[in-house]
Amino acid sequence: MQTFDFDLLVIGGGSGGVRAARMAAGRGAKAALVEASPALGGTCVNVGCIPKKLYSYAAHFSEAFEHSHGFGWEGTAPTLNWPLLKANRAREITRLNGVYAAILHNAGVHCIAGFAQLQDPHRVSVNGSTYSARHILLATGGKPHVPAMEGREHVLSSNEIFDVAPFPKRLLIVGAGYIACEFASIFTGLGARVTQLDRGSQVLRGFDEDVRRFIGQEMQKAGVLMRHGVEVAHIDKAADGLHIHLKDGSSLQADAVLYATGRVPNVQGLGLEAAGIAQGKQGAIVVNAQYQTSQPSVYAVGDVTARVQLTPVALGEAMVVVDQLFGPAAGKPPRAMSYDFIPTAVFTHPNIGTVGYTEEAAREKFAAITIYRTDFKPLMHTLSGSGERTLMKLIVETATDRVVGLHMVGAEAGEIVQGFAVAMKAGATKAVFDATIGIHPTAAEEFVTMREPVAPAKPA
Repeated sequence: MQTFDFDLLVIGGGSGGVRAARMAAGRGAKAALVEASPALGGTCVNVGCIPKKLYSYAAHFSEAFEHSHGFGWEGTAPTLNWPLLKANRAREITRLNGVYAAILHNAGVHCIAGFAQLQDPHRVSVNGSTYSARHILLATGGKPHVPAMEGREHVLSSNEIFDVAPFPKRLLIVGAGYIACEFASIFTGLGARVTQLDRGSQVLRGFDEDVRRFIGQEMQKAGVLMRHGVEVAHIDKAADGLHIHLKDGSSLQADAVLYATGRVPNVQGLGLEAAGIAQGKQGAIVVNAQYQTSQPSVYAVGDVTARVQLTPVALGEAMVVVDQLFGPAAGKPPRAMSYDFIPTAVFTHPNIGTVGYTEEAAREKFAAITIYRTDFKPLMHTLSGSGERTLMKLIVETATDRVVGLHMVGAEAGEIVQGFAVAMKAGATKAVFDATIGIHPTAAEEFVTMREPVAPAKPA
């Protein structure tokens, strides 16, 4: 019987990879993890979810100060110390990197620093050394995609924007996805004059149309200048900043340009071809329902497969693989991963929270649906002076009365929608929503008090 150095060798020290390695070690497997970056935690910890949310918190303080006047607070407006915010964020990320390292060490995972390259379905080379493994797990995540163009060297991606220096008084953001919209809100709140460009007609393609329209309006109210239907031709650098030339012949200036035009699987140099690993669009690793690649001994989870690019999804997929290979935890059934009713938040200002089908997708999926929708001024803003409004929407399959879509644009939408996601995963009907007593006065109670549909049931 062939012997191997490890039972499981994981390539990639992000959320999914770390979870798989430490849980496999906890089941008695000899596990190793290879990571090229000195900072463990992957995109989410280092240049994604965590620092972005910290900056989102920071951005809320300026508007909170303005809102306080309506509640009787007076005083001098605070000013942002950008270097201090960056330093504090970096310190917290360094702490989290250490937490990840300690978790792996305490679990008995053998950590290997360096860039891994597959030699075949059971062997990996790192820094000139070769390691063999019965099973290999690819969890290398994704990376920002910046299209080729003249002046590309002058732009930032979402990896670099956290440390931009000096603070850009004029920031141009190219893109209309959730990353572009989040940074547009963040830097507007921090005091930049933000212009957001996209080649389409509205932000957040793939989200519910009511949500797209509503958040676009709210972001513009907050000060984001949006220009739709335009594309960048090239960018020049001059003494007075960056000159952005558009394909329609117009131009504008900025101190910094952020390209948030999507992400692609991080597979370059992995040796997938040599190992016979099949790839799909943009290099994404193709996997089956068990997360096996075209080589049965090699698995892949998370953003590198380009399925659902969310940290909790990568964690869930990692646990499915570990249970398959080394058995479930004592007394627990094997994990299964369902991609139905995955809740998602977008940390724009205001936030977006969504779970289930959009209205457009529901009309294609179900014979008939009923829509409930409301938008209103939140109680806080009756005194704050802000014109910000909140949107809430329910999509119900008419035949079964099941709530199949729930969408919100408003303060703390992510926190609110998470709880409703549990109910929807359990199959809650509109009757169950109606029978639930609301907490008053809250925005969340609107989800259990919407009684009248705004549109009759329609055939698909």
